[in-house]
Amino acid sequence: MAACRFRRSIAAQLSHILEVPPENLIKSITAVPVSKKRLPIDFQLIVSSVLDTNSSSHSRSDVQLQTQKIAEKLKCDAVVTEISTGEGTVNFTINQELLTKTVLQKVREDGSQYGIKSELFSQLPKRKILVEFSSPNIAKKFHVGHLRSTIIGNFIANLKEAIGHHVTRINYLGDWGMQFGLLGAGFHRFGCEEKLKLNPLQHLFEVYVQVHKASEEDKNITELAQDFFRKLEARDEQAISLWQRFRDVSIEEYVQMYKRLGVHFDEYSGESLYQEQCQDVLKMLDMKGLLKKTKEGAGIVYLSEKGDQSTVMRSDGTSLYITRDLAAAIDRMNKCNPDTMIYVTDKSQSSHFQQLFRILKLLGYEWAERCQHVPFGRVQGMKTRKGDVVFLEDVLDEACSMTLERMASAKTSKELDNPLETAERIGLAAVIIQDFRGLLSSDYQFSWDHVLQSRGDTGVFMQYTHARLYSLEKMCGTVSQASHINTARLQDPQAVSLIKHLLRYDEILYRSSQDLQPKHIVSYLLTLSHLVAAAHKQLPVKGSVPELAEARICLFQAARSVLANGMKLLGIMPVNRM
Repeated sequence: MAACRFRRSIAAQLSHILEVPPENLIKSITAVPVSKKRLPIDFQLIVSSVLDTNSSSHSRSDVQLQTQKIAEKLKCDAVVTEISTGEGTVNFTINQELLTKTVLQKVREDGSQYGIKSELFSQLPKRKILVEFSSPNIAKKFHVGHLRSTIIGNFIANLKEAIGHHVTRINYLGDWGMQFGLLGAGFHRFGCEEKLKLNPLQHLFEVYVQVHKASEEDKNITELAQDFFRKLEARDEQAISLWQRFRDVSIEEYVQMYKRLGVHFDEYSGESLYQEQCQDVLKMLDMKGLLKKTKEGAGIVYLSEKGDQSTVMRSDGTSLYITRDLAAAIDRMNKCNPDTMIYVTDKSQSSHFQQLFRILKLLGYEWAERCQHVPFGRVQGMKTRKGDVVFLEDVLDEACSMTLERMASAKTSKELDNPLETAERIGLAAVIIQDFRGLLSSDYQFSWDHVLQSRGDTGVFMQYTHARLYSLEKMCGTVSQASHINTARLQDPQAVSLIKHLLRYDEILYRSSQDLQPKHIVSYLLTLSHLVAAAHKQLPVKGSVPELAEARICLFQAARSVLANGMKLLGIMPVNRM
């Protein structure tokens, strides 16, 4: 990684002055972001992070004094051409030709591993990670509520896999519980075999709506639903057969939806797999004296001395969502022994996961510390032109349709071999970038007007930038070896800004890997796209003398490579023409 070479060089000097191993200084030396001021510095040492004691005990003047002392002891060399100080920072300017050559060579050599082959990641031990995400309820069409879990979980899995961890992607289907008692009872009354064959999930959705409404007026239906669920838990042959049909048709339709989203799973699991193991969990809780009974006969666990409690068994002895989650967590740990188990669900389930992890600890499972809930906020205002959206396919169809319309009316659109596939990719990019721009835990307002804009901070603009760079390469050719280019030809302000931005990519990946927030990568790629647009305007390739054209095409080639890498991590497939 390009930045590593320079961090190592700076860390080696600092190591002698501070008497700290150089590897301990790497994370305190950061590349300076590109700004409108175009500061002539490339790296900074944040002095407070390397002081002996907690930086909070140091006054600003103390830190500044230490900063001056460190800077005075440092010397320029073949790598560092200038050393200065800022507020609490020692600043380093790198030999610009060396910086340019190193960045372009590393992007070329490392390919999809650029940014990952960094010392920031080399110290991290490789882990076994399970990521549970998406998890729709079977017998229901894929609701937009599951979109965020699906794309966020996919991003986390992509990123963890890219940096070298062994990742298992689990789709833990909601395929058990009282809802299936209601659906089973409802199908006997409102179901139609013909409709089930023609449009299975639409019909099951209609049946569920009908039976739910009927149950509010007729108590007998609720009793029939409870009876059907008891039969399911008792493995009644007819009940299981009907439930299995619901499960099979659901997965069949979901697989097609995941294909559109570019998402895959290593394992399709489900609550139903843990129906029997739930009884073992209840026995364990009972043996440890944790299972208490209410007057009505329900099973509860007290979570703290304050009296906080969690219900783990219904009064009729049937299991609950949390009971099945307990059984699933224990089973996964016994079988896979992962270092980390990540659950990606909306923030309304935060309390559920706090209870889940607390009960696991009460059972004596210390590995509960290795379980992590990644919560996310809700999307508001996701509507098509026809009105309210309920299903994800409506959102994807709308994104694709609106993209096709805009491509048809745009003067710059090219004739495409497969316009539908291109529109699908652009539409999905638009949805993902809008979703990932902010903090995951925040709710956000969805806006079709903004999401499909071809200018500004959108997925469409990002795709347009990639296609533009690809077109440039096709027209002007590519550079096979960055080592041969004349880097003195790339000292224009726009070229320098692009190089400095490419330099920071590993830090961005590292930050996202630490807090699992895609917004860092999104912000980086949008800035990269804007920098490319400025450079493309000011640094023409066509018509330039060969040596200059070669240097510029090498720069744009590097930008496209990093842009594509980042987009793929986010779950976006770059388009080459649009």
